[in-house]
Amino acid sequence: MLDICRDKRVAVNVISKSGTTAEPAIAFRLIRGFMESKYTKEELKDRIFVTTDAHRGALLSFAKAEGYECFVVPDDIGGRFSVFTAAGLLPLAVCGCDIDAFTEGAAAARKEFIEKKLSCAACRYALLRNYFLQKGKCSEMLVSYDPFLRSYGEWWKQLFGESEGKTGKGIYPTSAIFSTDLHSLGQYVQDGQRILFETVLTQRNISSDLNISDDDQNLDGLNYISGKALSEINSKAFLGTSLAHADGMVPVLEIGFDKKDELSFGELCWFFFASCGVSAYMLGVNPFDQPGVEAYKRNMFALLGKPGYEDAKVFIEEKIKNM
Repeated sequence: MLDICRDKRVAVNVISKSGTTAEPAIAFRLIRGFMESKYTKEELKDRIFVTTDAHRGALLSFAKAEGYECFVVPDDIGGRFSVFTAAGLLPLAVCGCDIDAFTEGAAAARKEFIEKKLSCAACRYALLRNYFLQKGKCSEMLVSYDPFLRSYGEWWKQLFGESEGKTGKGIYPTSAIFSTDLHSLGQYVQDGQRILFETVLTQRNISSDLNISDDDQNLDGLNYISGKALSEINSKAFLGTSLAHADGMVPVLEIGFDKKDELSFGELCWFFFASCGVSAYMLGVNPFDQPGVEAYKRNMFALLGKPGYEDAKVFIEEKIKNM
C-alpha cells in the first residue's frame, strides 16, 4: 500500500479509542513514518485525522500535541456498533456517501423496532436464529448474490461473533458470495454436517442492470438466456440454490433491502444491531462486551516482549514447548 501511495497525495484517518491497540497502532506508526518523510510538520496537520476517545488516551494526547484534528468515538460504544459514530460516518462521508440519509435509515428502523416491539422484523429474525440453534443449526452463513456486499459480510461476522460468542454459547457466523463461493463451499453446504442455516440478503429494486446479448456462434451455449437481465439470472440462481439447500435440510432465510443507497443500508445496519442485541439476550449473554478478545492479546504482548509481561512470557513459552 505504501508503494502505491508514494506518488499520490495522501491523508490518513487513524481510528482507535486508546491509541495503544496493537494492530492500528502498528499501522499508524508505519504510515506516519512514511508521511513524515513526504510532508512537513505543518502539512501533516491537514493530512492526519484522529478518531479517538473524547477525554483520555495516548492517541488523544498525541493528536493534541501535534495539532491534528480529532473526532470522537463515544466511550460506551464498542467498535462493532460504531458505524453511526465518527468511526463509521467520517470514512463514509469522505467516500462521498450521504450520511444524513444513512442515519435517517437507521432512525426509521429504530422507530419500527420501538413501535412494533416483539413483532418487528428484527425480533422475528432473532427468534428464528435461536430456534435454528435449538434444532442443532449452530452456524449461520450470511449470503449475497452480489459481490458488492462482500465487505458487509465481514462487518456482520464481527457484530454477531463478538456479541454472542461467550460462555460456550452463540451461533458461529460466516459469510459467502454466491454463486462464486458455491464452487468452493457448495458441496459442504449441500451434503456436509447439518449444522448450517443461511441468511440471504436480496435487493428488491435494481437501479441498473446488464442484458445478455445474442451470439451467432453460440460457442458457450448461452443463447438460451439471450435478452435476460443479469439480475434475473441472479434471482434464478438464488431460487435454484435455495431449493437445493432446503432439500438438503439447510434452512434459508431471506432479508430484503430496498436498493443500494444510504437510506437502505442505514436501515439494514440498525436492523442487525437490534436483532443482534435481542438474539444475544435470548442466549443469556451480554451483547455489548467482548472479554474473550483479551486472551490472544496477552499472549501476543508477552511473546513480543512488552514491558510488564515478562512472567507471562516464560509461562507461555513453556506452554508452546508442550503443545
